[in-house]
Amino acid sequence: MVVSRQVLLDSQFSTVICAPIYTNYHGFSTQVHVDVEDGLKHSCSVHCDELVSLPKSVLIDYIGQLSRTKLDELNYALKVALALTDSCPQF
Repeated sequence: MVVSRQVLLDSQFSTVICAPIYTNYHGFSTQVHVDVEDGLKHSCSVHCDELVSLPKSVLIDYIGQLSRTKLDELNYALKVALALTDSCPQF
């Protein structure tokens, strides 16, 4: 699943950040359960602890789109996986 910002997808940058989707779901706070209503063929989960950078050229099949609720769950799982807080540090 592509988790990069749209501006990066639209840019000349050659790679995007993705979270793999597996059939196994362990209930971790860094996993998001997705199903056929999300466009998948069967029940599976997005694993935000395993983020990878992939060339845009290998992303050729559009499968589905997450609902607002699932996007909120994905955002939370990414925050947990990356140990992000709501406040940004001052530099």
